[in-house]
Amino acid sequence: METSSRLTVGFIINPYAGIGGALALKGSDGADIREKALAAGAEKKAAKRAETALKLLQPYKQQLHFVTADNEMGADSLKALGFSFDSVYKASETPSSPEDTKKAVSEIVTHDVDILLFAGGDGTARDIYQVVPEQQLVLGIPAGVKIHSGVYAISPTGAGRVIEKILQGELSSIHNADVMDIDEDAFRKGTVKARRFGEMSLPAELEYVQAVKMGGKESDEMVLDDIAAEVTERIDDELLVMGSGSTVEAIMQSMGHENTLLGVDLVQQNNLLAGDVTESRLYEAVAQRETGSVKLVITLIGGQGHLLGRGNQQLSPRVIRHIGKENIWVVATKTKLQALNNKPLRVDTGDSELDRELSGTIRVITGYHDEVLMPVAAVY
Repeated sequence: METSSRLTVGFIINPYAGIGGALALKGSDGADIREKALAAGAEKKAAKRAETALKLLQPYKQQLHFVTADNEMGADSLKALGFSFDSVYKASETPSSPEDTKKAVSEIVTHDVDILLFAGGDGTARDIYQVVPEQQLVLGIPAGVKIHSGVYAISPTGAGRVIEKILQGELSSIHNADVMDIDEDAFRKGTVKARRFGEMSLPAELEYVQAVKMGGKESDEMVLDDIAAEVTERIDDELLVMGSGSTVEAIMQSMGHENTLLGVDLVQQNNLLAGDVTESRLYEAVAQRETGSVKLVITLIGGQGHLLGRGNQQLSPRVIRHIGKENIWVVATKTKLQALNNKPLRVDTGDSELDRELSGTIRVITGYHDEVLMPVAAVY
């Protein structure tokens, strides 16, 4: 594709994607969850994530035309950033529903869009998969709590870069990626039941497109025991913010505590202070303590390498800033790190300045008195 050609982009936002993340609701699927999140003061962030991708494309306005849905499902963001667009669908109710997503996409793709760009989470990808033609090229902007699917860019900026490369004629091939989703009810009870629903086609720009999340528990119990022994030996009287994942779960079990596998817990002096805390409760807890007196224990998502910004939105930029990079303990087996195939660990906090501050290198606890140095990259 020559750079002078005009690209027609289908564009849609699930305005409520990710709304349950900071409140530890483990997802945003279902009207009851959205209502609960809104009632608790949750902020809708999907549009901001989408606009981060769009801002990279502003120098190419003359080469772009969008086909979208009314209001917060797409048109508001495009209008605010000065893009050319046609709105071809209006939701019958507010808030919009998954049915609105499917109806809007069904209409958008009839307008011969070159690629469908969408902002949401796994539930959004699943809805879109049900209605898009098999050969339709798609690309997701990650904005949800759950991002297991391989149809998403590694960050909003990454999505913008992919479209930019298409405009510059640098992409010529496509590949199929899995659409995944999980049982949110089981998710909220600490069990991951991921299911593959099918495949969608997307640009084969692997630098900017994430891998499908690896499932299952770590199998090497001896290594996990060694990691747990190292962490517990380091503990003094700090407040421990225990993140998500089976590696952190092994540490909690070694301390004799129940663990929120897919949430954030607070521990101090071997006492479980609070389980499955929300972002506001977490910030309240860390803000009253001096920097250095709080340690964050986290692991990475297998196969992707994401440390922050996937499934742990309780760890917001203000929480991370107060804790400080030097007080983050990353734990992982060497097998898990080797599976990244020399890719860096990734951070996508939603705050680009903080992402840059976190980039560089970080020590990863891989056993008892055993660490490795890993690169950390801010995803753009």
